Amino acid sequence: MGMTMTQKILAAHAGLEEVKAGQLIEADLDLVLGNDITSPVAINEMEKMKNQTVFDKDKIALVMDHFIPNKDIKSAENCKCCRDFACRHEITNYFDVGEMGIEHALLPEKGLVVAGDAVIGADSHTCTYGALGAFSTGVGSTDMAAGMVTGRAWFKVPSAIKFVLTGKPGKWVSGKDVILHIIGMIGVDGALYKSMEFVGDGIANLSMDDRFTICNMAIEAGGKNGIFPVDDLAEQYMKEHSKRDYKIYEADPDAEYEAVYTIDLSQLKPTVAFPHLPENTRTIDEVGEVKIQQSVIGSCTNGRIDDMRIAAQIMEGRKVAKGVRCIVIPATQAIYLQAMREGLLEIFIEAGAVVSTPTCGPCLGGYMGILAAGEKCISTTNRNFVGRMGHVKSEVYLASPAIAAASAVTGKISSPSELGL
Repeated sequence: MGMTMTQKILAAHAGLEEVKAGQLIEADLDLVLGNDITSPVAINEMEKMKNQTVFDKDKIALVMDHFIPNKDIKSAENCKCCRDFACRHEITNYFDVGEMGIEHALLPEKGLVVAGDAVIGADSHTCTYGALGAFSTGVGSTDMAAGMVTGRAWFKVPSAIKFVLTGKPGKWVSGKDVILHIIGMIGVDGALYKSMEFVGDGIANLSMDDRFTICNMAIEAGGKNGIFPVDDLAEQYMKEHSKRDYKIYEADPDAEYEAVYTIDLSQLKPTVAFPHLPENTRTIDEVGEVKIQQSVIGSCTNGRIDDMRIAAQIMEGRKVAKGVRCIVIPATQAIYLQAMREGLLEIFIEAGAVVSTPTCGPCLGGYMGILAAGEKCISTTNRNFVGRMGHVKSEVYLASPAIAAASAVTGKISSPSELGL
């Protein structure tokens, strides 16, 4: 029996000719990632080990992004722990205030992940890098600690689900709508510990930013990872951002999949996930009247330059509705600069939005947009669990930047078409 794309990458990193679903393997790692919340736990665990030296100072990335700039004493202490560790071990890829960004947008931008890599990160949305044809997955802080010391990690080889994407998305339909549609279709545990492998001629109609978004939310369907085949667009992205060699793996024709879904992108509509699960989806025409008090445009899911451009296109010449707080967060310093050079930040500010330095901030109820009881927020983030963005009696609605921007202007969950766009 042939292997899937993910299984081939894992086999190569385990030094095996082949692997099968369910098999336990130990694989070499190309990168180990941590942030300001998860890294201190890993560092403390690492200090309990006999060997307290990192396996390769170039293959560890520490990104201060969740509570940065520091919001309180505890977050300052967490960052100091990471900063001291990075200095002590001469970690090459340490990103702090002024050069940091939201980790899952920053690492591909910096060229730290390429096709064929095996990556673990102490953050569940590490699955983002599958957009580049890499195997990447989230782990706990203890696994991160072991990875930093040994350069290896244990995996149970995942089985796979194939998603055949065909056609071309319609106006205002983006990667966010694609993945919300899929999660709504299979549920938040529909791909539990499985590789979500995306194929089909429809991929050619998805930008790299779309693909990053889709892989980013594979975990919201329970997936072990999400992964796209490497095409000309992905190769172009890697050549522009990285000096590293990459390796392209392709699934065998006789690879085994637990299920196969075909999705015609041309039939999709802008989609919104209602509280309190990403699977609770409705298309924009099914939403009804939902007034909002806040709109957040950013995060590791939708804070890239395409997202900024789409939001600005909708908000240009318009004003944020009275009673609505609109928070725009470019995902990295480079994206922030690009948005500034293109005049996008001016559009946001003139519309009555605020623009933040890169940070995860409101996504996890950290800061920069906490909700009070009874408040509703339309957000381009990836989770809308109870209390995710603040009070347990607040509500988060997940959507694309197009929907979030239009909603900020109308004061209720809306499509750009309601603004005549």
